Amino acid sequence: MSYQVVQKNEAVKYEAPGHFDCLTTRLHNPDGVNDGTIVMGLSHFLPGGGANMAAANFEMVYYIVEGEMTVTLKDDAGTETAYVLHAGDSVHFGKGTQRASLNTGIVTAQMLTVMIKK
Repeated sequence: MSYQVVQKNEAVKYEAPGHFDCLTTRLHNPDGVNDGTIVMGLSHFLPGGGANMAAANFEMVYYIVEGEMTVTLKDDAGTETAYVLHAGDSVHFGKGTQRASLNTGIVTAQMLTVMIKK
């Protein structure tokens, strides 16, 4: 059996490429438990903050903890579809998916991100 407990004050701040007006923290890394494959982070986006359109490096899940985030996904034909997500909503997408996110609300949004590294 293996496990890793991370207290909220142990979250590691990092700079996420293409992100703006936000604080990104890492809670779990794959090397934390055996040969794990999961990365989990919690991001805090100011109103107007987000991440530019980019291809996902991993299979991912976004879960909105608090606030409102608009997640835009681009299909292979280049068509963009925007989804307004609120606390309790989530989106799951595969590696290579083009996606962007933007806090379109009026309060700081918190988004939990889970990445599966295979």
